[in-house]
Amino acid sequence: MTTTTLSPTSCYEIRPPFLFRWEDSQQAHVLLYPEGIVKLNATGGEILKRCDGRTTVAELIEQLSRSYDAADPATIRDGILKFLEVSHGKGWIRAKA
Repeated sequence: MTTTTLSPTSCYEIRPPFLFRWEDSQQAHVLLYPEGIVKLNATGGEILKRCDGRTTVAELIEQLSRSYDAADPATIRDGILKFLEVSHGKGWIRAKA
């Protein structure tokens, strides 16, 4: 697996053919794709919700640090970066050009 270096100024978006949405039947955010569905936990949903092609990685981290009232922002940052790296590696997101 290749490691992605995420720049604080990069913006990410959901990559087609994935469709990100709230699914009432799952009571969770999901990624739909032709072969199936990925049910996200609450934090994963909050991260991908912000992968709109306009929000930078730094802004995403700042928003979630405030949202979760993080006592240790470094822990939140590391978790977000790891999730974004995995999401990019799985092809769920791509850098917005």
